[in-house]
Amino acid sequence: MKTSEIRKRYLDFFKSKNHDVLESASLIPQNDPSLLLIGAGMAPFKDYFTGKLKRENPRVSTCQKCIRTGDIDNVGKTARHHTFFEMLGNFSFGDYFKEDAIKWAWEFLTENLGLNPENLWVSVYEEDQEAYDLWRDLIKIPEEKIVRLGKKDNFWEVGVGPCGPCSEIYVDQGEKFGCGKADCKPGCDCDRFLEVWNLVFTQFDKDEEGNYHPLASKNIDTGMGLERIAAVMQGVDNNFEIDIIFPIIQRMEEITGKKYGEKEEVDVSLKVIADHIRAVVFMVADGVLPGNEGRGYVLRRLLRRAVRHGLLLGLKEMFMYKLVDVVIQLMEDQYPELKTKRDYIVKVVTLEEEKFAQTLEQGMQLLEYELAKLTKGQVFPGDIAFKLYDTYGFPLDLTKEVIGEKGFELDEEGYKIELEAQRRRAREARGEVEAMGTQEVITLEDLEKSNFIGYTNISNKDKIAAVLKNNLKVEKAEPGEEVFLVTENSVFYPQGGGQLGDKGIVTTPTGSFQVTDTQKKGSYILLKGKVTNGTISVGQTAEFSVDKDYRENIRKNHTATHILHKVLREVLGSHVEQAGSEVGPDRFRFDFTHFGPLTKEELAIIQQKVNEIIEKALPVTTEEMDLETARKKGAMALFGEKYEKQVRVVAVGEYSLELCGGTHVKNTSEIRYFKILSEGGIGSGLRRIEGVTGNKAFEILEGYQRTVEELAGLFKCQLGDVVEKAEGLMEKIKEQEKEINNLLQKLAKSVKDEILETKKVIGETEVFVKKVNVANVDILRELADSVVENRKNALVVLGAVTGDKVNFVAKATGEAVKNGIHCGKIIKEVAQVAGGGGGGRPDMAQAGGKNIDKIDEALEKVYYILE
Repeated sequence: MKTSEIRKRYLDFFKSKNHDVLESASLIPQNDPSLLLIGAGMAPFKDYFTGKLKRENPRVSTCQKCIRTGDIDNVGKTARHHTFFEMLGNFSFGDYFKEDAIKWAWEFLTENLGLNPENLWVSVYEEDQEAYDLWRDLIKIPEEKIVRLGKKDNFWEVGVGPCGPCSEIYVDQGEKFGCGKADCKPGCDCDRFLEVWNLVFTQFDKDEEGNYHPLASKNIDTGMGLERIAAVMQGVDNNFEIDIIFPIIQRMEEITGKKYGEKEEVDVSLKVIADHIRAVVFMVADGVLPGNEGRGYVLRRLLRRAVRHGLLLGLKEMFMYKLVDVVIQLMEDQYPELKTKRDYIVKVVTLEEEKFAQTLEQGMQLLEYELAKLTKGQVFPGDIAFKLYDTYGFPLDLTKEVIGEKGFELDEEGYKIELEAQRRRAREARGEVEAMGTQEVITLEDLEKSNFIGYTNISNKDKIAAVLKNNLKVEKAEPGEEVFLVTENSVFYPQGGGQLGDKGIVTTPTGSFQVTDTQKKGSYILLKGKVTNGTISVGQTAEFSVDKDYRENIRKNHTATHILHKVLREVLGSHVEQAGSEVGPDRFRFDFTHFGPLTKEELAIIQQKVNEIIEKALPVTTEEMDLETARKKGAMALFGEKYEKQVRVVAVGEYSLELCGGTHVKNTSEIRYFKILSEGGIGSGLRRIEGVTGNKAFEILEGYQRTVEELAGLFKCQLGDVVEKAEGLMEKIKEQEKEINNLLQKLAKSVKDEILETKKVIGETEVFVKKVNVANVDILRELADSVVENRKNALVVLGAVTGDKVNFVAKATGEAVKNGIHCGKIIKEVAQVAGGGGGGRPDMAQAGGKNIDKIDEALEKVYYILE
């Protein structure tokens, strides 16, 4: 039975049991900072399990994409471990409980999939007599096939909160997978009994003291690994041989010329690559991009780990991008977005593979060099591991894996010290500050929520429901105090969806309040600001007035981003997706997924197309509808946004259709003009456009005009001749620079002769040490190269004062390095004499120092070090 058939049968089965069948959630958790990536079928429903959120239908079934890297070292070495997998699940939030969960699990496995009941065993938590009785009396399983297991195996809990006992269903794979013991049964460490389905009965609430309290609303959380049950149904010995994974291994056989099933180490690498490329494709499709932190680091780690296993298989060229299409062909029926984003996924994978290839060889050289210095029992230095991570892009786990294969352990404490030092420097560079804000969820007894009524109005009268100062409710705010105001009906738009919060004025009979920002916290809209006159009290009726110009300018910029989004997809391709935005009154920024810089021609076309849409004076309309209807109409949903069942759809004529809660113009002609200010990269596969509209755009164009006029005055030419005049001056400067370089080269030749006169022979090495007078460190390096060129066994160390610092360069031939010369170590000690530091490779290094008076003493130390 194909995996796609199993998936469909499962979801159809639970649909017949009145479950809402939902699409898989994104691998990126929504509104859950506690999770890096979705790693279980129940993860997207945490708020329903805790009772924080309610569903109209408390029954749900999904096939959820999951990523887990906790057992990454076992991937490829066992039959079942994966980083990416699909989890079939059915959930009940306070509806059915143990009886139906057990009954339906058994019915699906035995009647729908046709598994032989004689081959099925179950386990229950040792204290859960209710589950035991149900299996025995309702399902009629013989007692000898019901195994009681302890808390470690059959009780689910993660810290405090909802938890409960488990019951698992196992398939007996036969004696050939067993340990041979007479009492072998579920719970044994051997592979005979394969767990395929886990039923979690969430019936307790664990408190801080470790006490278990019965939950008023009991839940069901079940999970069945799709790959596991597919392996059972397809009669293969491990998950990697099922129909949605094995074709990847077959493609790798073609690429590498290796055969699966002949050598264990080859099989491990083939399995790791097949597993990791699946994870990479799905993570990129869901918006994860390679990086050095968080989920970006997980993606980078998986991709680079797979590349290294390609090296172990003898591959020198890039190969991961070739596997993307295989994954898409295998999975596109269930996940059509993979095909839509195919070009983007290939580009991201290719760029990351290229980037890693550039540094991999250098990093491996450093790694091998450092390993060669170690003897058995020593630990690998933490600072070198950090350098591999920081400079060469080696994930820490890759370094640990390589040194582990050589029998060494890592000084992880040393690595953490270096990492924390870097983070501290980054924090200091950012100059982190804490802004005024409300950290806790507020609740108001007499107000359930705030309603935004400002789409058509920018002023209204309403009562002040609450005044918050330092996160506490107060009755009154005095002059000069910074507080938050809460009202039931707000014309002030709260920051969200990229749009900045409104500003304006609030006036009461006793005072006035300047609104500097509007925020959303939970169900409430909060007006942040300062009392500018008199006092503001709870219960007063106030006049709320949004700054009209501020709102109008934001509306123009916001509608412009919708047009820009559509134009980018037309010009660059359908892989473009919005990845963030900030819409303010003076300008906007728009972040989007794309794999490289935009050309001047592309930017010109994009700007022109946006202005053409503006000139068409298209009506901008909004409509409320349910999410499913909006999607069927083709409305674009922004990645990372969590939408309610009822959504607001913004249409720009028939040109653009997006889900959006922000404020917009009524006609594109109100935008007047659109101007791109800048375009640049903000991360791997991420670009940012900054732009302006309306009066601000014309102000900038007028500024450009004034600049050109001033240049024409300086050049003493007509406006139209400014570029030609500037090009002429640039050409003249290039000629002068060329002449200067020729003179410098002649000077360098005479300096080289002086350096050669310093020759000393130490051991068998020719040593040249000299302070020289050159303009910059580039010339210093060129001089060093020229001195050792065509020499067999030579070392040159040069120093030069440039400005208020001293620079040192060391260069050695290969023969000198073999004889023990290490430029990096030499230059480090030399620079320390001059109050500096540095280092480098054995054959080449450079450093700097602050104390220029110590240059002679520093260079003299070279001879001491060598001797």
